[in-house]
Amino acid sequence: MNVDRDHLKVFGARAGAELATEVCDNLDLPVGAAHTELFPDGELIVRIEEDVRGRDCYIVQSTCDPVNANLMELLIYIDCLRRASAKRITAVVPYFGYARQDRKEMGRTPITAKLVANLFTAAGADRVLCMDLHAAQIQGFFDIPVDHLTASSTIADYFRGMRSELGDLTIVSPDVGNVKVANAYAATLDADLAIIDKRRESGDTVASETLIGNVKGRTVLMVDDMISTAGTICAAANLVMDRGADRVIAAASHPVLCGLALERLRDAPISKIVTTDSIPDRGRLDPIRHKLVQLSISPMLAEAVYRIHHDMSISALFQRGTGVKR
Repeated sequence: MNVDRDHLKVFGARAGAELATEVCDNLDLPVGAAHTELFPDGELIVRIEEDVRGRDCYIVQSTCDPVNANLMELLIYIDCLRRASAKRITAVVPYFGYARQDRKEMGRTPITAKLVANLFTAAGADRVLCMDLHAAQIQGFFDIPVDHLTASSTIADYFRGMRSELGDLTIVSPDVGNVKVANAYAATLDADLAIIDKRRESGDTVASETLIGNVKGRTVLMVDDMISTAGTICAAANLVMDRGADRVIAAASHPVLCGLALERLRDAPISKIVTTDSIPDRGRLDPIRHKLVQLSISPMLAEAVYRIHHDMSISALFQRGTGVKR
């Protein structure tokens, strides 16, 4: 890609450093010079080490665990770039933390996703580039432009490349909220569709009881936007195996994988777990390495950055996917 190396700057915060480097490799651009220092009392300070006055600046950071520290670092980066007179600041947030707190499910609870959106604006961001929000309507929480990408095209391309190996294939939605995306995968991969009725018992315990569709003697591919505690996906895997599935493959955009997730996935009847590098690995996924396939989203992010920088439409990136979760 031909880019203006003097006016386009891409920076990587601590939870986005690897992705920022890969994005810059795709753009044939050096990574912006900056670093974060941690004071003994836990405070952060960000230092930008090159001129950004009048530049189009992008800061890559997933607000994953530790969520609050990564979020605060991103806000400080935005403020730092604004005070350094950057012309435009885009927060590139492959994984957007707090996205599941998008509504009041009971009285006297916050809508933290909206609060975080407000913080981005207050810090000085001009726009946000994110991927596979837990609920697509979170785009409306922002008072600045949001470009919402999806990793489904990257994941679907991977499975297209091995379609003959999958044989008789059924796409299973592990909950009813993901049916639209599962149906699009089924159409793309010429597969059948099945749905699981998920009943949540607590924050980290899920009972999956009802399967709508046929999986007997078939390869099952379960798709979702994220795997968090893995309670949903593992209960679903046990259910489809009990119903006669030949093997189970899981795919998700975001490998959140917290709590007992790694132990559950290690022991679950899932032969392969396909995800992206939206959240840095750094060895934390070693317990499931023998099952894991990680796909890079850096080419997609690089193209999005290129198109935004040149004021081009990025609708083509949306259209290549299989849809986003509603």
